Amino acid sequence: MKDHFKSRAKDWDKGTVRVNGAQIIADAIEKRFTLTKSMKVMDFGVGTGLLGFEIAKKVKEVYGVDMSPSMLKTLEEKNSPELYIKPICQDIIKEPLKEKFDGIISSMTLHHIENLEDFFRSIYKNLHNGGFIAIADLEKEDGTFHSDNSGVFHFGFEEEELISIVLEAGFKDVNIETINTIKKPHRDFGVFLLSARR
Repeated sequence: MKDHFKSRAKDWDKGTVRVNGAQIIADAIEKRFTLTKSMKVMDFGVGTGLLGFEIAKKVKEVYGVDMSPSMLKTLEEKNSPELYIKPICQDIIKEPLKEKFDGIISSMTLHHIENLEDFFRSIYKNLHNGGFIAIADLEKEDGTFHSDNSGVFHFGFEEEELISIVLEAGFKDVNIETINTIKKPHRDFGVFLLSARR
């Protein structure tokens, strides 16, 4: 499995757009769901932990799942006894985690998942009854968000199509709202938060 982020992991946190974007997503998650110190949360596509560390401040435990060893190495360098994410390098669609979570969060990772049906069915099984998902990603775009589209399977998402896939996987209370706009020189890109419960 190619590590598409190998050359970018070291400098990932230097972009203010990424750092601010993660804070906006964390705030949007907190507006939609009450986070408590008894919760165990999975951050899927945790990367360097930009979103995961924000959520880790509010919950008991965060498991950070990613398929990029170099991103997880950068994450581990940021771990401290006060603020810690448990790093897991695993394809959870092919090899699901055995743990159950109170919530599953994700930031800008869904467009890297080839089979969405398999993904949502897999994470459904990882949630306690009543557990939530909060997944942020790009609204439908023209393929110009990334300068290199290797490892990108979706140029953003159509709202109705995504809601239908999530409902089919068994989730309820499915909602999508626009939470941010990423401004690039050639155009703006909308970012949504998809939320639902098991």
